[in-house]
Amino acid sequence: MINEKNSIEAFLANTAQDDSKQDFFQLENPRLLEINLSGQRVMLKRGSMIAYDGYIKFEREGILSQGLGNLFKKAISGEGTSMMKAEGSGRLYVADSGKYAHIIYLTNDTINVNGNDVLAYEESVKSDIKMLKSIGGMLGGGLFQVSLSGNGHIALTSHGHPLTLKVTPTHPVCTDPNATIAWSGNLTPHIKTDISFKTLLGRGSGESFQMLFEGEGWVMVQPYEEVYHIES
Repeated sequence: MINEKNSIEAFLANTAQDDSKQDFFQLENPRLLEINLSGQRVMLKRGSMIAYDGYIKFEREGILSQGLGNLFKKAISGEGTSMMKAEGSGRLYVADSGKYAHIIYLTNDTINVNGNDVLAYEESVKSDIKMLKSIGGMLGGGLFQVSLSGNGHIALTSHGHPLTLKVTPTHPVCTDPNATIAWSGNLTPHIKTDISFKTLLGRGSGESFQMLFEGEGWVMVQPYEEVYHIES
């Protein structure tokens, strides 16, 4: 007996690209970002392109492309080798290690993102690298953050479904650096240490470094502690 539900035609129909929408940034599925280019330029995490059609040119971002102000920070963070430009006309499909993709449209907004969780953003969005001001941040894995501001689409990634926590003057929030994805542009996290004699002996909680958020805003975390690797 032929099972039509498992036929190759059914398989192709279930996995075919969705042509019903033609938004600039859109989700083809929860883990796959589709970017419809018609002459625009976008910035992508290097290595994130999985397929495209049409005529699209890719170019690795130069170390000076964001100006001299970011040269030293890029050299330390490795971020200078992690992005690439894409421009042309066609459909571009982008993903990162099977992580969930999230689209945000900035309207004169600023958002700070863990550098490893930036998937893509359009050229109109301004980016600036900000280093965490404590060695504790480096030990925690979150070595650098990217500030994205202005107007335009950005795409972030997360392991699993993220959780957004509200920060108020009377309700500060502490997070694990390895689980922190993004936070509002008006917040500046501080490194909170919890080092004791037990910690040095290996008997502590294992959460020796946390990011402390105080003020008015929000912070987004994921249900996963990700260890980041700096590119050479």
